[in-house]
Amino acid sequence: MKSTVGTAGEEHRILVVQGEYVVTDDPTAVLVTLLGSCVAACMRDPVAGIGGLNHFLLPGDDNRSDQMRHGVHAMELLVNGLLARGARRDRLEAKLFGGARMVTGLTDVGRQNALFAERFLQRESIPVVNSSLGGDQARRIQFWPVSGRVRHLFVEKQANTVFEAERRRPTPVAPVNDGAVELF
Repeated sequence: MKSTVGTAGEEHRILVVQGEYVVTDDPTAVLVTLLGSCVAACMRDPVAGIGGLNHFLLPGDDNRSDQMRHGVHAMELLVNGLLARGARRDRLEAKLFGGARMVTGLTDVGRQNALFAERFLQRESIPVVNSSLGGDQARRIQFWPVSGRVRHLFVEKQANTVFEAERRRPTPVAPVNDGAVELF
């Protein structure tokens, strides 16, 4: 978890990268992240004036050492972090973002992440008051945890991604075996 200390009157931007979470009651804090197939949960207790955001890569938890990349661990840490700082479970509300399908033809991890987050919150009786999940574009998220305000912007698709370039590359043709031996 990152610490959050802001200066009066100025917004205090805190970058939350994959595998991290932040909980704060700093009214100047703005939590920011960039999501593709990953999901971020923005959660808060509006009465206590405290909120937080996580950013996870995979829906399940396969007990590897990089647990924070997994939704189960990330969601538990965020909820418990909020409760430890004075939030009450019965007042928590959530907003979900991300879960895009970034590469067609591969497993849709984004959809799996989105479904996991929705099911987790339903199971924990935490209402989802807003969400922007799925699609095929990355999102830039800004979350003001004390007020609950969120700004999300779709990131322009890059026409020449590495994956697209690889798909357009012609398949190599094996050389004809004419019986010659080349030594080097």
